Amino acid sequence: RSFMFIDDCLEGTKKIFNSNLSDVYNLGSDEQVSINQMIDIIEEIADYKVKRNYLLEKPKGVRGRSSDNTKISSDLNWAPSISLRDGLKKTYKWIDEQIKSGENTSKFTKSY
Repeated sequence: RSFMFIDDCLEGTKKIFNSNLSDVYNLGSDEQVSINQMIDIIEEIADYKVKRNYLLEKPKGVRGRSSDNTKISSDLNWAPSISLRDGLKKTYKWIDEQIKSGENTSKFTKSY
């Protein structure tokens, strides 16, 4: 899977909109990770291990996908600048701060 931090997505989108170009561009990360790799990163950031439950009888889906940013890089000199790990760290820190502050807590602490 390919994931891109929202700040990079907004910056890339603005670059395209503010240009005089009318071509179609891929806007994404060329950093590809599996769901397991992403969980590993999140576990490391959160210092918490999750119990993984694999449903092997379910359809497998696409094994991987990443963005080819060659055109946007050459035409607009743009590439994502925030790695998946750094984006997840920022996101985790923001959610943790929201929970600790008590603001918007209901968004993150649902009872199941």
